[in-house]
Amino acid sequence: MTSFTVICLVVAACGKPQPPSDTDQRPPVTSIGVVKTTPIGASLAKGESGEAAVRLKIDDGYHVNANPATLPYLIPTQLEITPATGISVDFITYPNGVTKKFSFSSDQALAVYEGQTDLKLRLTAAKTAQPGEHNLSVKLRVQACDDQVCYAPGTLDFTLPVTIK
Repeated sequence: MTSFTVICLVVAACGKPQPPSDTDQRPPVTSIGVVKTTPIGASLAKGESGEAAVRLKIDDGYHVNANPATLPYLIPTQLEITPATGISVDFITYPNGVTKKFSFSSDQALAVYEGQTDLKLRLTAAKTAQPGEHNLSVKLRVQACDDQVCYAPGTLDFTLPVTIK
């Protein structure tokens, strides 16, 4: 090796490091990172039923599988609600998804949620329910995908407010 080559190698090795590119600074995509929830509570009289909802806002360019999912191996969007004393969950209504084809799904169109969608809950307050504010513990399981790949599923934990009159 010539002395010129050695000097070039030393200068290259000791040069200022390059700043990270914008792509290096972005956090990795996660299913719970692209889905935001807004609980829409209910106000119920003792012994009556009513509706509450969980509004999903899915970041542009992403989707989550509808419930039920189109294929058995896909993970559907799913709510799990822990009832509070005197408040029961009668049923959950999942909206119909939009049907789209994606590069990773070959010829099969998939039912998905994109943008904003509401998951609805039918709640009943027992005649013996205590008046006041109550919070139902909610878990939302989602698997977000873009048009190329699906990300690891995740669970968002939050509370749903219910007022008993």
